[in-house]
Amino acid sequence: MRAVVQRVTSADVKIDGTVKGKIDKGLMVLLGVGNGDTEEDMKYIADKIIKLRIFSDENDKMNLSLEDVNGSMLVISQFTLYGDTSHGRRPFFGEAMEPVGANDMYEKFVKYVSDKGICTQTGEFGADMKVTLTNDGPVTIILESKK
Repeated sequence: MRAVVQRVTSADVKIDGTVKGKIDKGLMVLLGVGNGDTEEDMKYIADKIIKLRIFSDENDKMNLSLEDVNGSMLVISQFTLYGDTSHGRRPFFGEAMEPVGANDMYEKFVKYVSDKGICTQTGEFGADMKVTLTNDGPVTIILESKK
């Protein structure tokens, strides 16, 4: 499983011009599910994101987690995180999990995070989405469950 995590002051996702999900201070997460990913991978990535100490404390040090700042999470499905461009210029997505399994894992991720008490918003799996965000810092972290 792969995730691109961005610390944001605000983020939203629109589908056909209508806001589907919106957060203020928190994390915008692009989530990709790969072949062979399991619930263990999902829990690892979710827990890592929730506990990442990337918010500033009173001394302006990155020392606080999403839980510590009572932040929200906007989760966007992103199979293109598994785009392989090592041969040619057109990405190959063969390492991305097939849509039915990936959607199931995405939904489990969202439920797991929500069950941990994080206010969670989403896009729509497989939809053409327009994501807008204000990256705070900027801070962007890339996570992989297999590394």
